[in-house]
Amino acid sequence: MSAPTPETFAQQLQQLRHDLIEQIRQQRGGKIGRAEAAEDRHDIQSGDWAQFDGERDLAMALDQRETAELQAIDAALKRIANGSYGYCGDCEAEIPAARLHASPTTLRCLTCQERAERASGETHPTL
Repeated sequence: MSAPTPETFAQQLQQLRHDLIEQIRQQRGGKIGRAEAAEDRHDIQSGDWAQFDGERDLAMALDQRETAELQAIDAALKRIANGSYGYCGDCEAEIPAARLHASPTTLRCLTCQERAERASGETHPTL
């Protein structure tokens, strides 16, 4: 990769990781999971099981999303360590620095990402 250096992206990824872990801790109010925190806040004896179930389902979905984000960050840090960071996993072209700054965990160049999304039917906007 040309400028910026992989160390620049490593710092950005480390900061993202730190911020995400801190956000999780603050939302959970400590080390318990969101589902347990929701259960503690909710008066189950009120009989509003539908609301409780909805809160628990949302908490579990957020946990899964945050876990996926942490895994993507860790995978990007491993790619930096092994020298493959910044190169498309499909076509091996160099990924532009602007794309990496916008989405530092990205695995593909824009062209390959769009192709992958069309193939899978995803409708997410790409960076």
